[in-house]
Amino acid sequence: MKTIFKYFITFTVVSSWLVSCGDVNSGKSSSQGALSTNAAEKVYVAPGEHDDYYAFISGGFSGQLAVYGLPSGRLFKVIPVFSVDAEKAWGFNEETKPMLNTSHGFIPWDDSHHPDISQTAGELDGRWVFINGNNTPRIAKIDLTTFETTEIIEVPNSAGNHSSSFVTENTEYVVAGTRFSVPFPQRDMPISEYKGNFKGALSFISVDPEDGRMDIKFQIMMPGFDYDLSHPGRGASHGWFFFSTYNTEEANSLLEVNASQNDKDFIAAINWKKIEEYVNNGGGKKVPANYAHNVYDEKTHTATSTMKKEVLVVDPTEVPGAVYFMPTPKSPHGCDVDPSGEYIVGSGKLAAELTVHSFSKMIKAIENEDFDGDAYGIPILSYESTLAGAVKNPGLGPLHTEFDGKGNAYTTFFISSEVVKWKLGTWEVLDRKKTFYSVGHLMIPGGNSRKPFGDYVVAMNKITKDRYLPTGPEVTQSAQLYDISGEKMELLLDFPTVGEPHYAAGIAADIVAKKSKKFFRLEENEHKHAVKSEAESKVVRNGNEVHIYMTMIRSHFAPDNIEGIQVGDKVYFHVTNLEQDYDVPHGISMIGANTSELLIMPGQTESFVWEAKQEGVWPFYCTDFCSALHQEMQGYIRVSPKGSNVPISFTLDGDPVDIE
Repeated sequence: MKTIFKYFITFTVVSSWLVSCGDVNSGKSSSQGALSTNAAEKVYVAPGEHDDYYAFISGGFSGQLAVYGLPSGRLFKVIPVFSVDAEKAWGFNEETKPMLNTSHGFIPWDDSHHPDISQTAGELDGRWVFINGNNTPRIAKIDLTTFETTEIIEVPNSAGNHSSSFVTENTEYVVAGTRFSVPFPQRDMPISEYKGNFKGALSFISVDPEDGRMDIKFQIMMPGFDYDLSHPGRGASHGWFFFSTYNTEEANSLLEVNASQNDKDFIAAINWKKIEEYVNNGGGKKVPANYAHNVYDEKTHTATSTMKKEVLVVDPTEVPGAVYFMPTPKSPHGCDVDPSGEYIVGSGKLAAELTVHSFSKMIKAIENEDFDGDAYGIPILSYESTLAGAVKNPGLGPLHTEFDGKGNAYTTFFISSEVVKWKLGTWEVLDRKKTFYSVGHLMIPGGNSRKPFGDYVVAMNKITKDRYLPTGPEVTQSAQLYDISGEKMELLLDFPTVGEPHYAAGIAADIVAKKSKKFFRLEENEHKHAVKSEAESKVVRNGNEVHIYMTMIRSHFAPDNIEGIQVGDKVYFHVTNLEQDYDVPHGISMIGANTSELLIMPGQTESFVWEAKQEGVWPFYCTDFCSALHQEMQGYIRVSPKGSNVPISFTLDGDPVDIE
């Protein structure tokens, strides 16, 4: 216990000192500023020229995923994922509301953490990005032709979906691991009876190779530890997945002390191919579950939500040879596999050394049954028998490691606020650079693959006080870009981020950009309320519902003046953008509407509901500046008293149309 408190005291003192030093270094005369070197030239991308890489940086508590260019650090887009987004009507319009459905109802927020890009043969293929919702466990898939979220699947029997979402080297699976173990099945029970009764679910979600559709293939019900991070094996270790754990003490209170008692926690090594074979042969048990599977159909431009009622669960002790524990000091966070698949790096947050396991030694230890007991029937491998080496005196508070593909690894240290470069095989520290400040994860484009690109590393920082102009009590968080093409790292740039930059994935721009969709073809629009020409526009009353089938094109709506609406009516706007031109969306917003405005892409249809609450004449207008006559793109809704004899009518192409 005393040792633990010594750790905390040491870390606190050092942390305070480092942040204090950071204040001094951040002044205008800082020698680390971009203008002190040719760093500015290295990140300058001239107008009309493109960046070399896309960086997908999670927004953490914003629930979204932001797209930046590298090396410029320019923000291109915020992709709505788990949180409603007024800019794009995500979660507001009738088409996307189902995407945020869960077994707990409509949940318009989550904590987005770890994006990962799909792979083929261990290399990034640029088809999809997967990202986890940490709070209400979910995995989302983003289509990189449209940069839109097209699927979200809820993860049952899980809580704090943290060791997610990482893909195997042919995107056979995207994995979701629970941070919080919970009762299985969920039930009312004393929390004090945690030990032995709570379980940790590791979920393997299959991905259809053609369209990316996700399905929970199986869940492994592990002992009740906290599962922190994970990464897939590759090369020789393809077929295995590795998860770091903490709280192997199975404490349930004051974890900052009680979950730090053991000198070593574990990295769980899962032979998923063996479990897959077991499942394909009828193994496992289907158990009741309740979780949402939400899919957005690009043809109908509409999402559907399906509640699923069971999931296949595997008891790891029933599949001998499939699961092992590798002891790892001490409360490991990062669990990172190098491009060859041989080395598994465990970053013990409270450890003095950085631990590196060897996959080939692990296999040999398994063959020799070199075990140090078991945990709930799962063999614990001898620490010495799997150890490849250790990085001595690397820094304080190691979190996460990425690789440049040239035999070097880069690890972040939260407490000592630095990125440290070290060499695989010799374990020697080669370089270290300060971050500003308290770095969490880092990202090398392609770092989680067999073929990292190795030009840059992006450090994602939790604190930036005194680094930028102040914005009140809270200042922005940031990402910092380092050139790693030479022997020494060079800080090139730092740029503010949207939300918390928790983790990121990066890919060469030319893999993704050439596949980008320019517009939705109108003839392929299968939305049930689409109208594909102004002549098809209409207004239909159905009881107290009025449906307006509307088109938009530069620079008018059709129809544009609608009468005969009565107080108490629910007015549905079904709006189709007739444009067939790149980058010409239109928007529509209606006074008094309690949903967001719509931003509709060329060829797309979206809907929103407006409730007529007051008599009068109420305007609507285009919200996205679209032409010189954008300001003229408007219309009116006339609302009469309930029971009025004013007929439904509208103007179309300037002419009045009376339909009643």
